[in-house]
Amino acid sequence: MKVEPIRELKDVKSIKRILSNNPRNLLLFVVGVNSGLRTQDLLSLKIKDVKDLKIGQSVTVTEKKTGKTNILLLNKEIKEALDAYLKSENHMDNHYLFKSRKGSNYPLTTFAVTKYVKQWAESINLKGSYGAHTLRKTWCYHQRKTFGVSWELIALRCNHSSPSITRAYLGIMPEEINDILNHNI
Repeated sequence: MKVEPIRELKDVKSIKRILSNNPRNLLLFVVGVNSGLRTQDLLSLKIKDVKDLKIGQSVTVTEKKTGKTNILLLNKEIKEALDAYLKSENHMDNHYLFKSRKGSNYPLTTFAVTKYVKQWAESINLKGSYGAHTLRKTWCYHQRKTFGVSWELIALRCNHSSPSITRAYLGIMPEEINDILNHNI
């Protein structure tokens, strides 16, 4: 299933608001849209991997899909969500950061995250196709559209093997192509 990024920052903020009473899910959403990592890699994190990190520090992650290394860097928003989550209940170092209802020895599944993302999108009346990969695609989209980051840097961050993969993540709309055709040289 091909999923879309969340294109409007107001929608990202709306989802954060509805998750404000659920520290685990808020952290999952915040880390997902602020890191560019695949959901399966986020789900492999344990409390001990991140609990002592300060803003600007990172943890190395080995990507399950590619076997390449990548990093999760704590920015201010991730740190705030992490601190709130760690205060919300008693967590052991060896517990998964995003533990499932089955218990601390089991992380959420990508399937469960897909269900959550769909629910979050529906709760704010967001139309389209959304799932676990929406989080990563949202990061990519906003790096390009909101912050003006080049697709080459996004490709490097995402460890993509070819430019065509990155282009699929960028959420380029047909209207954007029409807009550039109106540029005068």
